[in-house]
Amino acid sequence: MKKFLVFAKNGQLGWELQRTLAPLGEVIALDFPEVDFTKPAELGALVKRISPDVLINPAAYTAVDKAETERETAFLVNRDAVKVLAESAAELKIPFIHYSTDYVYDGTKGSPYVETDPTNPLNVYGKSKLEGDQAVLQSGGAGLVLRTSWVYSMRQGGFVTKVLQWARQQEVMRVVDDQVSSPTSARMLAEVTALLLAKASEHPIEWLVERAGVYHCTGGGSCSRYEWAEKIIELDPRKAEQKVQKLERAQSSEFPVPADRPMISVLNCDKLLAVFGLQQPIWEIALQKMLEG
Repeated sequence: MKKFLVFAKNGQLGWELQRTLAPLGEVIALDFPEVDFTKPAELGALVKRISPDVLINPAAYTAVDKAETERETAFLVNRDAVKVLAESAAELKIPFIHYSTDYVYDGTKGSPYVETDPTNPLNVYGKSKLEGDQAVLQSGGAGLVLRTSWVYSMRQGGFVTKVLQWARQQEVMRVVDDQVSSPTSARMLAEVTALLLAKASEHPIEWLVERAGVYHCTGGGSCSRYEWAEKIIELDPRKAEQKVQKLERAQSSEFPVPADRPMISVLNCDKLLAVFGLQQPIWEIALQKMLEG
């Protein structure tokens, strides 16, 4: 039986991974204070002590605006800790799955990004995540970086739960219409991860080493945040509780924040399909499934 070590067990993706990996083997899931990503030096010994067959890291410093003033913490978690994990996995000769972000791109390409496109993060969060990606690639092991976007679940205060809350509190809602990407269900992302690992387990570790690298993995299709909010309101299973009467389009400039965001950061996921035969469903379908429970 395989042993999976998963971090950030209380996060959106970590929570779902515990469910999707369970049929494949034993899942050891940790979170703070059992493990502290701001102390990267301690992580190597932890991994060696547990000695898993697969290492999976959905943990990240994701406070995009706070990262502008908490740069050191962002880099400790998103770069330094990831480097230790990637090197530990390479030393143990085990697969390492790490999750990254569309924020490594600047959003100016005008068409979906492929994995070989130049990166150019606009904020500290994106820069710290990019350097974490690079650490995985430089480790020389069976490291897969899954870059994703707009991850959501019903467990925490992400965009979907915020829109549902706003719809019950406000008659008029204003949502930005100039940020475009692909909403990604945490549940579906976890299921793709489990399928990938199930496929990889049929082969020797060298098979995965040969396929190591960056892969884009998001919900199919794309939309603006306005269109996403519109669909959330439409699919709300408790519409009777809604107070909202009108949804208005807004510009990002109307809501100033410390960190710049890429405006159009849609990711092309063809490589994941070509190499592993895996793809996520269209974002509207995944959203409906999530809202239905």
